[in-house]
Amino acid sequence: MLEIGTKAPDFTLPDQDGKPVALKSFKGQKVVLYFYPKDNTPGCTKQACNFGELFPQFREKGAVVLGVSKDSVASHKKFQEKYNLPFTLLSDTELKVIKAYDVWQEKNMYGKKTMGVVRSTYLIDEKGVIVKAFGKVKAAENPQQMLDALA
Repeated sequence: MLEIGTKAPDFTLPDQDGKPVALKSFKGQKVVLYFYPKDNTPGCTKQACNFGELFPQFREKGAVVLGVSKDSVASHKKFQEKYNLPFTLLSDTELKVIKAYDVWQEKNMYGKKTMGVVRSTYLIDEKGVIVKAFGKVKAAENPQQMLDALA
């Protein structure tokens, strides 16, 4: 995980519509940046749907929600449409941002070690500084945890 108090690494990634989205374009707003392993898996779906349900409250608090995984733009589009997700999903197929935010780590699945995205969430303030960092978050609880962190 990146240190609290450090500048969030800037990036530009394609969203679910293939349009480039730059972190710096959200200056002046709080950003909830969450990294998740894969579209359409049970945990990731629960997390995304919970962020979707709480989305109006994030907006009220002046926060933007951005979800990042290594899935393709097309996969994100299907995921967003299937669950009617009201926030932006970003595609990082080359793992540049995932690695920059230190969430590409060794995981242990059923005794087998593999590399993958560790479900993690950062809260970035209006100046682009990381103010909260949560690693190995619980998918279902993370959206509410982030909403509470904004208080």
